[in-house]
Amino acid sequence: MFRWLLLPFSLIYSIVVWMRNKMFDLNILLSKEFDFPVIVVGNITVGGTGKTPHVEYLVKLLKDKKKVAVLSRGYKRKSKGFVVAKETDNASAIGDEPRQIKRKFPEVAMAVEANRVKGIQKLMEGAAGFDPDVIVLDDAYQHRYVKPGLSILLVDYNRPLESDYILPYGRLRESMYEKKRANIVIVTKTPRELKPIDRRIIAKDMKLFPYQSLYFTFLKYGELTSVFGTSQAIKLEELKEKEYKVLLVTGIANPVPLKEHLQKYVSQIEHLRFPDHHSYLQKDVKKIKQVFDGLSSENKIIITTEKDAVRIFDSKAFKDANLPICYLPIEVEFLDDDRKDFEQKITSFITNNRPPSILNRGI
Repeated sequence: MFRWLLLPFSLIYSIVVWMRNKMFDLNILLSKEFDFPVIVVGNITVGGTGKTPHVEYLVKLLKDKKKVAVLSRGYKRKSKGFVVAKETDNASAIGDEPRQIKRKFPEVAMAVEANRVKGIQKLMEGAAGFDPDVIVLDDAYQHRYVKPGLSILLVDYNRPLESDYILPYGRLRESMYEKKRANIVIVTKTPRELKPIDRRIIAKDMKLFPYQSLYFTFLKYGELTSVFGTSQAIKLEELKEKEYKVLLVTGIANPVPLKEHLQKYVSQIEHLRFPDHHSYLQKDVKKIKQVFDGLSSENKIIITTEKDAVRIFDSKAFKDANLPICYLPIEVEFLDDDRKDFEQKITSFITNNRPPSILNRGI
């Protein structure tokens, strides 16, 4: 109701961000460019654009042909400095998204470091135990101290940049015009059957430059998977056939797509929504159990997101509660013929930017 009161703060914030970007543009603040394939994946909108599944898409694309390292800041981790993730590390040590990536791709080097320049240098020096061929920076579009070789900007189909505002009145981290720094722009979470005319309208509204490529992706959900490996596997179709009641537990920025997907199979969904990257405490588990026990049905289940599952798996309180909790794996797919062109652009970039020998990198 009084959201307009935030407008002056948005104006102040936008001026500060504009001045910072201008200082980088004028080389008053310096960006470091590496003689090495560095790919940045990020966004301008706060949260919920699908960074992690797009990073995972890149990892799957490259891991069998190249030695891949992923570098993240490890948001909300309790550790400090540069850390190379191990499979045994929990979310509190490295962050939930790095933990998820490391669990899915144990052969890939996953590291966390708030100072991305320092993190890249460490990886190039072999800190991860091997000499990587490419480094993917997760959520580093605003980290301008690094000048990437290839920058991928994600834009949520449901939250167009041109109709949003700068924080805190809106959800933009910086002006929509800063999309000019991207080599590739991906519109995420689009409908599977996006009409050609809608694609053309979005492309026109984007006002991209000739050097920028535009692609479209949609979310693809897998089958229900037990978080602790103790619950019996249930097909999504069974939820509908046996009239399950579902308690949806989420701690992500935008749970709407998941809820809409579940509504295709379940008519009754109770939703407990927690803040993004929420660390589940004993009181949270107690509340979840109380709501779940209150569902009046023999057929009931708790469903959560893949990112939440990482934090829940590390929670002793959840393990002790012995609740039937599953998550839906998620991945992205490209619309139409976008996949082939996108993958060709990625592989071409890496081929044309072969890293020099570790002995000749001058770091």
